[in-house]
Formats: sequence, structure tokens, C-alpha cells
Amino acid sequence: MIEFKLTSEYIELIKLLKLLHLVESGGQAKLFVEDGFVTLNGETEFRKRAKIRVGDVLEFNDQQILIK
Repeated sequence: MIEFKLTSEYIELIKLLKLLHLVESGGQAKLFVEDGFVTLNGETEFRKRAKIRVGDVLEFNDQQILIK
């Protein structure tokens, strides 16, 4: 499990994927989200700019990401 410490109110989903180096580019991040490869708190997330906040749990590419 990856733990990410959030230093602001929220971070957009595609920015988080890029920041954690789980994707090679923003364009790739957008495609993965649009195609339903990301879950947020157990639900498939299709919004590229979904606001990720403390306590959220994401799953992507067999990785769990806990937002602290």
C-alpha cells in the first residue's frame, strides 16, 4: 500500500497519479481514468479531476493508495 500525505485540502486525481509516478504522462492518466481503471473508495471513478481528500482510498494497477 502506498501512503500519500496530502498537504492541501485536495488533489485532483490525474495529478496524483502523475505525482506518484504511476503513469508516464497526464495524457496517459486521463486515458486510464476515462477507461475505468481507477477506483475511489470502492467505486469506479471516471472523473479525471475528481477531488481526492484525506481518508480516501484509491486502487490503480494493483496498487492501493491511502490518502493521509
